[in-house]
Parts: sequence; C-alpha cells; structure tokens
Amino acid sequence: MSSASSAPQDTRPARSRSAVPDPEQYRPGRTITDWAPEDPAFWRSTGKKVATRNLWIAVPALLVAFVVWQVWSITATNLKDVGFGFSQSQLFWLTAVPGLTGGTARIFYTFLGPRIGQRRFTALSTVVLIVPLLWLGFAVQNPDTPYGVLIAIAALCGIGGANFSSSLANIGFFYPKQEKGNATGINGGLGNLGVSVVQLLTPILITSSVLAIGAGQTKKDGSEIYLQNAAFVWVPVLIVLALVSWFGQNDLKVASTPFSQQKIIFKRKHNWVMTWLYVGTFGSFIGFAAALPLLIKTTFPDYSVATYAWMGPALGALARWAGGWIADKLGGARVTILSFVGMAAAIIGVINFLPSGSSSGEFYGFFACFLAAFFFSGIGNGSTFRQIPVIFRGQHLKGLTEGTPEYAAALKQAEIESGAVTGFTAAIAAYGFFFIPAMFANFAVTSAMWGFVGFYASCVVVAWWFYARKNAEAPS
Repeated sequence: MSSASSAPQDTRPARSRSAVPDPEQYRPGRTITDWAPEDPAFWRSTGKKVATRNLWIAVPALLVAFVVWQVWSITATNLKDVGFGFSQSQLFWLTAVPGLTGGTARIFYTFLGPRIGQRRFTALSTVVLIVPLLWLGFAVQNPDTPYGVLIAIAALCGIGGANFSSSLANIGFFYPKQEKGNATGINGGLGNLGVSVVQLLTPILITSSVLAIGAGQTKKDGSEIYLQNAAFVWVPVLIVLALVSWFGQNDLKVASTPFSQQKIIFKRKHNWVMTWLYVGTFGSFIGFAAALPLLIKTTFPDYSVATYAWMGPALGALARWAGGWIADKLGGARVTILSFVGMAAAIIGVINFLPSGSSSGEFYGFFACFLAAFFFSGIGNGSTFRQIPVIFRGQHLKGLTEGTPEYAAALKQAEIESGAVTGFTAAIAAYGFFFIPAMFANFAVTSAMWGFVGFYASCVVVAWWFYARKNAEAPS
C-alpha cells in the first residue's frame, strides 16, 4: 500500500492553507471567509467556540419564531368567549392558515438563508415578526374585527414557521460532519419547544392586567382577560433577539451557495422520498400541535386546554433529540419505520377514546394516546433528519476514494444538497400545520384520524422499500 493511501488525507474545503487567517473575522458580527470545520486543529482552536456561539443565539430566535407561528392555536380557543361570533370550522381555519404561509415561506427561506448569511438572515427574519404581532394585539381587542382581517393576521404569523428551514440550513455549515446531527438536533428540538411555550404561557399571560396594553375583554362568566398580551409580550423579546443576532452571530462565505448549485435537489429522487416521510413525522407533530387545543375544547369541553395542550408538543420536541441518538445506534430507516408504526397505533387509540354515539368518550385515554403520537412523531423527526445526510453522502461518494480531489468535491456537493433537502423537506412538511386543522374543519374527527393512519401505513412501506430492506438502494 502506498504512503499516499495509508496516510491521513487532508480533505478540507479548498483554501490557502499556507496563509494565516485574520483572527478578527471570527469576532461576533463579522463575515467569516476562512472556515474549515473538518480541520481538527482549526476546530479545536477556533471553530467550535464560534459555532457554539452562533448556535446558542440561533436557538432562542427560532424558539420565539415558533411562538409566533403557533400563537393562533391558543388565541383561537378564546375568541368565542369574548364575543367573536365565529363557527367551529372558522376557528379551525384560523389555526390552519399559518401553516399554509409558513410552509410556502419555508421554501424560499431554505435557499435564501444560506445565501444571505446566518447573522443577517436571523436578524431580519426575527424583526419582521413584530408586524403581525402588533396587528394581532390590536385586532383581538375588538370583537367586531372582520374575519378576513384575522385570516390576514394569521397568514402573516405563519412566516414565523419559515425561520426553521433557514436556521437549520445555516447552522449546519458551522459544524463538522460528525457533529452536524447533534447541532441540528439542539437547534430544531429546542426551537420546536416554542410550540409548548406559547401553549403553556398564553393562558397565563392573558389573565395579567399588569402586562396589558389596552382594554381587557369580558368573558361570558364576567371575568376579564387580555388577549392582546398573547402578542404584545413577545414584541420586546423579538427586538432583543434581532439585535443579539445582528451583533453576535457571523455570516459564512462558504455557506453562500448559489441557487444554481442547490436547485439540483429537485432532480434527486430521494429529496422527494424523504419529503414524503418528513411530512408524516414533522407534519403530524406541527399539525397536531396546532389542532389539539381546539380539539380538546370542542370534544372534551370539561377539560382545561391550558392544563393539557402544551404537554404533547413538549414531549415531541424532546423526543426529537432521542430519535437522532437512537437512529445513530440502530439506523435511521429502522427508527423511522418504528415511529410510523407507533404513530398509527397511537391514533387508532385516539379514535377508540373519542365520543361516539351514546358514549361521551374517555378524555384521559384520548390524551394519553395523543401524547404517544407526539412522542413517536418526535422520534421520527430526529431519525429522518439523520437519514438525509447519510443518504446523500452515500449517493455522492459511492465508488470514490477518500482523500482524492474528486472525493472532496463530491463531499462538498453532498453537504450542499443535504442542507437544501433538509430545508425543503421541512418546508413541505410544514403544510401539516395547515392540512390537519383543515381536515378537522371539513371532516368528522374520526374520518380524519383514519386518513392519518392510512398515510402512516404508506410511509412504512416507502421507508422499508427505499432504505431498510435488504439490498435497498440507499441504506440509511
């Protein structure tokens, strides 16, 4: 064996290795032109510290973006109590519309985020969320506000959901391949917790007269609440986070990938296959999170939305970390299949505990099964995101020798495509936020649930055929 093949090869992205990089570029608020996280010496001395700083600024910004995206899931449950004369179907549509705009905006954010840079895009995408929150805070104070106005506000709140795609795509560039999964798991998992935060805190915030700007609203029982607090309280938080992002994060030149290099994913079969699977996992997570508060209120009105609704999204967000870790041990495809089997079983359980005929249903059985559905959706979120880079590295590096220029170029293209696919699958899956509440608005709850079970069965078949069976074309 030649010394060239036995010695460790330097496969860092091409740069002038003889030049000493300017240390000033790694300071907060600067654009980094020299970035080589796969270089162990660079990573230990500089890269890890810079990447960690950028990650922990991104996390709270993403969490609050999820708060804005999901604020209608709780706000809608209180509108009828304070005099808004909307039907149950109209209320479900208010919770659904942010998913439609969020999913659509994610498609653009996927490709714009890396192009513009982590620092600039995080700051800008955070500060723009102030607009729908201010509009929402004033609109809910008047029960004569037209339904069309509230739909428009809900649509603008949906933009908060788009931040997920840009944030994960950007953060991935900061980390070496062996740490990308953990970094995106932290970013995505804690970001997803914004769903629970808004569902846990909103019922508390709207009862506080101390925080209120404007008049309160009187409920039918004579008590007073302040729905505007659900929006106004987050405005100063967004301002602070935007400033911290602008002055504390960095832009990476290496992440500034032209769309021409990213659009190739639309020709990749596994982009579409993984999108199908991620619709099943994250689409279920975010859709159930949006619909559950109103589903509890309309199906089991004797039980408190504030007490129970936040638990499922919290469990799902935390399970996302576990899903990635388990997938590293057992294989992503196997864990993904397990998650769909678990979700299908959980939803069948939910169906059995729903009110039917003369039966008033069983709330605690219904809720326990929903918790299981959230748990397995979180497991699947982690395992599918683990699959994507494995699949694309395997496809691009097949037959190449490590250490060669061809290998390095293929690895870089695999990372570009993995980041783009991660963002795109997350964009399409976000439509679950729209379709699940919309199905509850237009079909009987039981019929909608059986539709979900059928979809999960198709996901099991797809994951097994392409990724888990013997001689699968892309084992992951």
